[in-house]
Amino acid sequence: MLMINYFSSNFKLGILGGGQLGKMLLYETRKYDIQTLVMDPSEEAPCKISANQFITGDLMDYDTVLEFGRKVNVLTFEIESVNVEALKQLEKEGIKVYPSSDTLEKINDKSVQKKFYKATNIPTAAFNIFNSKAEFLEAENTGKIKLPVVWKSATGGYDGRGVQIIKSKEALEGIAEGVCIAEDLIPFKNELAVIVARNPSGEMKTFPVVEMEFHPTANQVEYVICPARIDESIAKKARKLAESVSKAYQHVGLLAVEMFQTEDDEIIVNEVAPRPHNSGHYSIEASYTNQFEQHLRAILDLPLGNTENKVSAVMVNLVGEEGHTGPAIYKNIEEILKMPGVTPHIYGKKITRPFRKMGHVTIVNKDMLIARSTAQAVKDAIKVISQ
Repeated sequence: MLMINYFSSNFKLGILGGGQLGKMLLYETRKYDIQTLVMDPSEEAPCKISANQFITGDLMDYDTVLEFGRKVNVLTFEIESVNVEALKQLEKEGIKVYPSSDTLEKINDKSVQKKFYKATNIPTAAFNIFNSKAEFLEAENTGKIKLPVVWKSATGGYDGRGVQIIKSKEALEGIAEGVCIAEDLIPFKNELAVIVARNPSGEMKTFPVVEMEFHPTANQVEYVICPARIDESIAKKARKLAESVSKAYQHVGLLAVEMFQTEDDEIIVNEVAPRPHNSGHYSIEASYTNQFEQHLRAILDLPLGNTENKVSAVMVNLVGEEGHTGPAIYKNIEEILKMPGVTPHIYGKKITRPFRKMGHVTIVNKDMLIARSTAQAVKDAIKVISQ
């Protein structure tokens, strides 16, 4: 295999999307002195301060993505909302796109994603797909589906949006129009996630299983706990399933596999994300190789790093407080900086709004109980408000 010199060279890595995930990926490209080009529709994207070249452009516009992709040697993305047809054309022209357009196409539409699991015998919740809100309502009215049920929009859902647990007929009217999924509501003990990395040569590694605690109303992750507080046998089962999902997709890069641990200790897949993920942010402080460096290693077909933890960790998401929209202020950040093992990450978004992800805080400690207790103190202290 011809070895490419990525480091301190003319090699160019392109990143579609300039949000916080791209910004944290750029920490690693800076470490290795890899040239980067980033495109995002916002002039004030967090990546702007760190890329070698920042371009403002529409990620869903075919010609814009095509023109950008032709400037680079390898193209990746930190958000799934990109023009897949442009990625296909770039691949035809010899540009390496990781994860591939085929992987992204199978994941972007949740109805396609669910059918893919069924076709490849990957365990997931039972589901029905409907072409419209009217079809969904008719199915409930005729008893084809029974409440409670999990409603999911097939496309466009992100950070808790596009997912709703429907417990009453009154709640049915609040769902959005369009293609949607009705999933059985699974009684579960834990919501888990495993990040799996795979490079083009087929080398694959999983990170330790994490446990996720969600906000009761926003349906967003509040805490990520690593390692998950589960039996080792369950952890092995979850990591093995993540590997099976990776092999099925034949993906390259990082794949975050979100799972449920059911009441009878089965592990089933909820959904996946083909990129660095909120559930892996803890790894910056706690892992031998963090998820962003691992994504970089994977898409450049370099040897994958050690994924094990150096120390236990809890990650707390910093989101905008309800009732606050405007220029962001991080209230009491000085207080959390006094706490041992605490590292805040501020994403650089100038404007806060309710539940917008504005940053995260990682708490590390050899004792998980202390880390979790400190995480609660962090959550209680710091508030993202507006001026």
